[in-house]
Amino acid sequence: MPGSSPLPVSLPNFRKQYNLRHATARQQLLTQSLDLIRNVLLILFLLKYTRKTFIHLRGYGFVGSLQKLYRDTYKRLYGIFLSLPFVRDRVRADVDKAITDLEGKLVPSGPGTVNYKALPASGWTPEQVRAELEKLGSMEHTRWEDGRVSGAVYHGGLELSDLQAEAFKRFGVSNPIHPDVFPGVRKMEAEVVAMTLGMFGAPDDGAGVTTSGGTESILMACLAARQKGYAERGIKEPEMILPETAHTAFRKAGEYFKIHVHLVPCPAPHYKVHAPTVSRLINSNTILLVGSAPNFPHGIVDDIPALSRLATKHKLPLHVDCCLGSFVIPMLSRAGFPAPDFDFRVPGVTSISVDTHKYGFAPKGNSVVLYRSKEMRRYQYYVCPDWSGGVYASPGIAGSRPGALIAGCWASLMRMGEDGYLDTCLKIVGARQKMEDAIRESEKLKHSIQVIGKPMVSVVAFRAVETQKHDLKVDIYDVADGMSARGWHLNALQDPAAIHVAVTIPIVAVIDELIKDLEEVVLSCQGKAVEKKGDTAALYGVAGALPDKSVVRELATGFLDTLYKA
Repeated sequence: MPGSSPLPVSLPNFRKQYNLRHATARQQLLTQSLDLIRNVLLILFLLKYTRKTFIHLRGYGFVGSLQKLYRDTYKRLYGIFLSLPFVRDRVRADVDKAITDLEGKLVPSGPGTVNYKALPASGWTPEQVRAELEKLGSMEHTRWEDGRVSGAVYHGGLELSDLQAEAFKRFGVSNPIHPDVFPGVRKMEAEVVAMTLGMFGAPDDGAGVTTSGGTESILMACLAARQKGYAERGIKEPEMILPETAHTAFRKAGEYFKIHVHLVPCPAPHYKVHAPTVSRLINSNTILLVGSAPNFPHGIVDDIPALSRLATKHKLPLHVDCCLGSFVIPMLSRAGFPAPDFDFRVPGVTSISVDTHKYGFAPKGNSVVLYRSKEMRRYQYYVCPDWSGGVYASPGIAGSRPGALIAGCWASLMRMGEDGYLDTCLKIVGARQKMEDAIRESEKLKHSIQVIGKPMVSVVAFRAVETQKHDLKVDIYDVADGMSARGWHLNALQDPAAIHVAVTIPIVAVIDELIKDLEEVVLSCQGKAVEKKGDTAALYGVAGALPDKSVVRELATGFLDTLYKA
């Protein structure tokens, strides 16, 4: 048509340009969205590690963090050095030799030794079994019967052993997993828990479970705290804070249950957990605080009231490990000894582990984990409602459990009674005090060895005095080997290098002999540099000198393997 303008874009071209612009806009929107998501993720990543860095700096301090970084770096570099072929081969040869030597000491061999690696073709007669049992029981060993072993054997006397044997015989086939079949075992287990709760000041709602030993009791308390943290606070990266002197079972629990462990120093002169450091390490992922009453290495009771205040303030569980103190520490006050505040009467304490097979004198394989409430106990339960084998429920790690051990424990507690445990407390703590006084006051000892902290229960630990007088200096591990040569089995410690004695009833009878031998051994070690180190000095000398502990792990693993060599 004359005078009309043509369309600038045909309809197909218009659609093409529209689609192109729309696709470009979508592409830009997608790019912007991806950029936004990337930036958000980057911010979250930075916030996460900034938070972790802040928590670490607050807990360990700037200097402490630098020191930890230095130690970790040095350890890694040393590990790389140990992995070099010429170094690795030499270390491997030394480790193999050490393990071979260990096997020579632990695995019987030689003329007259018979190792049974297969079932006998025909079953032995009872007389043959008894004869072999007699031979096995008479193998050469450190004489715990004569009181020459620190801890290890918490023997309550022959009469109690005979009573436990009767309980074993009567309940040898029993299993608490079937309470309808073995109602007597159920009753005894409930009563063992109730009696122990009463000794540790539990409230009316207190609850507990028997376990196979202190390690399982500690594992269960850590598991319950982890499950509680997840259920009530949604914690997926749990952390717990414990003294560096706390029993290694807590570190095992950390490894088993993926709980990050913060170790808090226990500085001299008190060697108790440093509560201000605990306070700084508490964060939103903390699921448990830990204290010992007493700890295994030095026999020191941590400041439980201080930990209780932190636990109450931050609404956290507080576990007190009384495995070693067991039935001695509750009796301290009644026996007239200084007594710490440590049990459920301290408001922040939510769980306690107690070994009935130590100073409760029950047969080995007995412990109790106690809780302030039944609600807390339920966090350690395992329940499977949809298994094809039926509804399955167990209170702890084990399914089937030996009812005979529970019966032996119940019989021991009933036979001892409050008066029995009070009497053993007087004897054990009195003997520990006698040895502590000798180390502090004896002219033959006080210039060369010194007591670590102020022990309150059954353990006394001592280390070498860092004296300037060369003629009085001793290597504490040489002292350990000297005592071993005289037939004593004492516990060597590290960080710091030390020895401890856990006084038991058998040791009470020979405490004067122990002190006399210690004086003579210390005198013989004064001012002497031993060129050929004994077993203890050699092992702990190596363990303490190596920043990377892989060699020590190899030695320890070799030791465990040796235990199963027939």
